[in-house]
Amino acid sequence: MADRTLEGLALISRPLGENDRLLTLLSEAEGLTRLAVPGARRPRSSLAAAVPFALLQLQVGGGRGLQRVRQLRVLRHYGHLGQRLETLAAAQALVELCLVLVTETAAPGVLADLLLQLGRLEAVVKERSHRCEALAIALQGSVHLLALGGFALPLQHCARSGDRLDPPVGNWEWRCSLIPSEGLVIGAQAGARVVLNASELALLQRLPRPQPPRRRDGGLMGPETVWLHLLDLVEAWCGEHLGRRPRAFRLLRTGFESVPLPMPENS
Repeated sequence: MADRTLEGLALISRPLGENDRLLTLLSEAEGLTRLAVPGARRPRSSLAAAVPFALLQLQVGGGRGLQRVRQLRVLRHYGHLGQRLETLAAAQALVELCLVLVTETAAPGVLADLLLQLGRLEAVVKERSHRCEALAIALQGSVHLLALGGFALPLQHCARSGDRLDPPVGNWEWRCSLIPSEGLVIGAQAGARVVLNASELALLQRLPRPQPPRRRDGGLMGPETVWLHLLDLVEAWCGEHLGRRPRAFRLLRTGFESVPLPMPENS
């Protein structure tokens, strides 16, 4: 088979044999691709940059079975994400979702959206933004990836009555419930995994949009407690429809539950 050029984001890099690596790459053209990277674990190897969170351009070749990386060029590396627990956990959660949602076929839109969210997380590190920004990015990215992967959260209509979900913001008595096997149901339902008030649902309904939900002053909408509540909902949805919850969600939650921090007024 002739060599080809493949561009994508390295999601996982694991030892393979004595000196090689097994690379899992997410690309627009081929979805998930597993590749051998010969000699990548040797000192000063020209292929040593085949590591997670690196956007790579690869020359790939070989016959049947596991193909091999011949050459690589690093287009961008999101190495700053590891400087903060919440940004690393958020990025890992999004990667875990991709590994479940994407197969070995073309994945339209998934790579572009993941790179968008990683760029936003990198900005959180560089600008020293409040940690809730990372949580919001993780949740918005998860909502986007679930939709692209065919498991979109049904946010517009009641799963039982079919009525439109128009949360009456300001009415603190109104409730809707997540029944993971069905969707969102108006009212506080018995057996619900998560119950939302009107403001929480209104915030959740903003997440499929391209931009994060912000106030007029540029600050992020919603306090940490609300974002953590929405994390409960996304976790429950993933558990029901994907058969697993991203493990990094637990790491992300741990960072928030350890020491509560107030949201700065101008964030």
